[in-house]
Amino acid sequence: MLSPIPLHPRRAGADYESRPGPGVEEGSAASPWAPSLLLSPPRLFLAQPDTAQRSPIVHHQFDWCLRKEAALHVHKDFHPRVTCACQEHRTGTVGFKISKVIVVGDLSVGKTCLINRFCKDTFDKNYKATIGVDFEMERFEVLGIPFSLQLWDTAGQERFKCIASTYYRGAQAIIIVFNLNDVASLEHTKQWLADALKENDPSSVLLFLVGSKKDLSTPAQYLLMEKDALKVAQEMKAEYWAVSSLTGENVREFFFRVAALTFEATVLAELEKSGARRIGDVVRIHSDDSNLYLTARKKKPTCCP
Repeated sequence: MLSPIPLHPRRAGADYESRPGPGVEEGSAASPWAPSLLLSPPRLFLAQPDTAQRSPIVHHQFDWCLRKEAALHVHKDFHPRVTCACQEHRTGTVGFKISKVIVVGDLSVGKTCLINRFCKDTFDKNYKATIGVDFEMERFEVLGIPFSLQLWDTAGQERFKCIASTYYRGAQAIIIVFNLNDVASLEHTKQWLADALKENDPSSVLLFLVGSKKDLSTPAQYLLMEKDALKVAQEMKAEYWAVSSLTGENVREFFFRVAALTFEATVLAELEKSGARRIGDVVRIHSDDSNLYLTARKKKPTCCP
């Protein structure tokens, strides 16, 4: 069964019925749904196979991680070129490609639990440290196009860092995870990102900063950590999310967001490549057309020296 998820699942869409909190007028300065923050539901959806439909969620108060300030990509819908390409089935090899997503962060911040909650819908309270690397494959259908994400779970232990870093290369997205109840793990995210970017092009990789174990935070602790996390995310130029693998809060929405943005970036890159190939062919033919005969004679095979 297909479960539709919008490009901006946190703010509007099929799974959400969003309203201002009690006593707050919609559009007022105190409302998270002030006009500058409001994003209307997109027309196009991202769907994951074999996912049961869930009941609508009503949010009365929005955390900072659910507001516009936490997102780098605030467009309401997929890029028009992506939409058009998908409708006309001009996405090239995107449907056959596997996009790589690496998940990095300190030991025991919840990287494995985050992946398992999304891929297997399970939560294991018995902690087991990841040795080296592990990965899960998740398949999606975006705008009618099949799309696969390979989620790489890397070790947070220092002794495995060298092994794990060899798998960083070729990532389309980097997820940096920290514990919302551990300030040090947030501070360490900058180094984790720096290590991951050594093996990737900073201009072509999507970045996500994810605070885990939200269920363990008191409201006061959570508020303070959120402010610090937003500052770090802005410095990194990463999109910020807060999740709980125990309860599942925001986990599904987060990974659908990763899939949507990664798909969009992949299709745009494919369109750029195909456009460059067409332009290059035209220039080559027109620049050499006066010497085609001579060129052909030079390239003619011969058995004599």
